[in-house]
Amino acid sequence: MTNEQLQQYVEQLSLDVFALPFRHKAVFNGRLRTTGGRYFLTDHHLDFNRRYVTDIKTFRGIVIHELCHYHLHLTGRGHRHQDQDFKDWLLRYGGLRYSPRLEGDEKKLHQYECHKCGTLYRRKRKMNPEKYRCGKCRGKIFYKSS
Repeated sequence: MTNEQLQQYVEQLSLDVFALPFRHKAVFNGRLRTTGGRYFLTDHHLDFNRRYVTDIKTFRGIVIHELCHYHLHLTGRGHRHQDQDFKDWLLRYGGLRYSPRLEGDEKKLHQYECHKCGTLYRRKRKMNPEKYRCGKCRGKIFYKSS
């Protein structure tokens, strides 16, 4: 899907779902990693993550999510994630609340285990097990795997 096709898709989806026109720009942003899309309050354009296009149902939910931000903000209503207007619109129009994790985005977890009681600890960041003890039995901790 090109940026022109994305623009047409967003404009058509806005008319079909919200019955409101989308009059700004929609583009793919290659720098997006953990999110499906972004709405910019200043110039009202939308950025989308190209990696979500492969699953059209998920991508449609992401586009509807960003269009909820867009239309609510332009009408002066609650456009932030915690606002009730935004939550209501997501339910009504079928937008996704969160972008699902993509394949290959799983974080590497480091596993540590207690010598005494066998309690497993999982950490995002590596740590020095010599400096810490088990929180349950005060036993020594050793590095198991990542």
